[in-house]
Amino acid sequence: MSFSPKFLIAFLVLVSFRFYSFSQTFTSSNLPLVIINTNGQTIKDDPKVTVDMGIIWNGPGKRNTLTDPKNNYNGKVSIEWRGSSSQGFPKKSYGFETKTSTLADMDVSLLGMPEENDWILYAPYTDKTMIRDVLTYTLDASLGHWSPRCRYVELFLNGKYEGVYVLMEKIKRNQNRVDIAKLTATDIYGSDLSGGYIIKIDKTTGGGGDGWSSDYTNVVGRTFYQYDYPKAKEIAAEQKSYIQNWVRNMEKTLFQGKFSGVGSYHEYLNDSSFIDFMIINELAKNVDGYRLSSYLYKGKNKLINCGPIWDFNLTYGNADYYNGWLTSGFQFQANLGTDYWQNPFWWNKLMQDQNYVTKLKRRWTWIRKNEFSNERITFVIDSLANVISEAQVRNYQRWPILGQYVWPNWYVGYTYNQELTWMKDWITKRLTFLDQQWPYNFTGIENQILSQSISIFPNPFTDRLMVQLAPTINGDGTAEIVGLSGMLIRKYNIAIQNGQIELDFSGNNLLEPGLYVLRINQNNRVLLTEKVVKRP
Repeated sequence: MSFSPKFLIAFLVLVSFRFYSFSQTFTSSNLPLVIINTNGQTIKDDPKVTVDMGIIWNGPGKRNTLTDPKNNYNGKVSIEWRGSSSQGFPKKSYGFETKTSTLADMDVSLLGMPEENDWILYAPYTDKTMIRDVLTYTLDASLGHWSPRCRYVELFLNGKYEGVYVLMEKIKRNQNRVDIAKLTATDIYGSDLSGGYIIKIDKTTGGGGDGWSSDYTNVVGRTFYQYDYPKAKEIAAEQKSYIQNWVRNMEKTLFQGKFSGVGSYHEYLNDSSFIDFMIINELAKNVDGYRLSSYLYKGKNKLINCGPIWDFNLTYGNADYYNGWLTSGFQFQANLGTDYWQNPFWWNKLMQDQNYVTKLKRRWTWIRKNEFSNERITFVIDSLANVISEAQVRNYQRWPILGQYVWPNWYVGYTYNQELTWMKDWITKRLTFLDQQWPYNFTGIENQILSQSISIFPNPFTDRLMVQLAPTINGDGTAEIVGLSGMLIRKYNIAIQNGQIELDFSGNNLLEPGLYVLRINQNNRVLLTEKVVKRP
């Protein structure tokens, strides 16, 4: 079908008018607003350009307008496109660094997240629910791991509305992110040489590329390990040699099937972290899981850990290749053909260790009763969808792709609710499949611990909240009050005595009425995640 030049001109004018009208009639949002002015410069892949950025956020439950003061951040940032295949989408994702007026790196807290200078503005595009990444990070964090903290925002670039974005933390060595020891150029002897390190398995776009190849072939090619921390231009020769040898020894023990005793793989890796990493990637059936956007990290005098998790937009059925749309099957076993980016061989080796498999099944069955229950996963999905329910309408006015195929969609819904409902149904079926594949029968003692009652009262509450955990839990911890958007509202140091915790919200700890999530943490583990309601 062909169109006349007059028709095309009229169509373009209409589209321009609709966009102009929408931009001019924007009034306010329940989400924070990010305002970027490039001052005539063009943002591109590399190098970063220095621009002005402001964030308007008037607090939980408050509306945000373009005429409000830039009260959360107002200053310089250096910014560039980020991502690999996603750079081909018209809605761009960005990486940026906050700067002083003299353009030095400046650590700041954005939207309640811990201070840092490295941040990401992620642009949900092929994921039309716009929640797949945030959902997965939320679930992973409930298992006690650091996962990137996220805040939904709406972006205006040079006065033009760009839609719903996720302002989020970048994976980085930091006491508030990947909390491992800092390595300097002089840490080349003894225990100082042992950590910390972050290694990435990924494509070499986006600033990576320097590293080493595995000693073992995966169908085609070899897994390539990249230096992420310390950066390739900063890591010392001795540090390169150390981390390479550690990973090579880990691979060697797995390749040889040394599953127990002296010289086994347990001398090199923390299998608990590998189990949780596998669970989250298999739950999501991540077509890029294991082989791309995957990280390993090692602390000083510690074992290798798998994680943090990263990049889950092509998950929960949102891929039309490598059987990503099916709710059955395991991704670690996926037939990737002659794709150069193969899963590391050692995932299949780990699953040949019956003790590893038993531990994985025990972990899966345990968390299915709490953190990964159908009810909690549904609650997280509905909470995230509720946060962006207003803004998603504007987003799809700006990017009218509902009802259209965007690579690599398997399902194409004609409305936002259709996209959301389809994903929720897919997850329910995936959970059923994994329950059938990973059942574990608890012992009497384990059942006794699992059945110990957890209570929160009164709920709804006014000034005080009492929490009862298992009576065997004692010691210091933290309590966090989190908004439904994932925003940290309050954080308290607490003392747990015989499983009991008392939280006081009077005086300086006043909390606005509303629905929140209460999270209790101890020793980097999440003990409790529950909804609570604050009365007026």
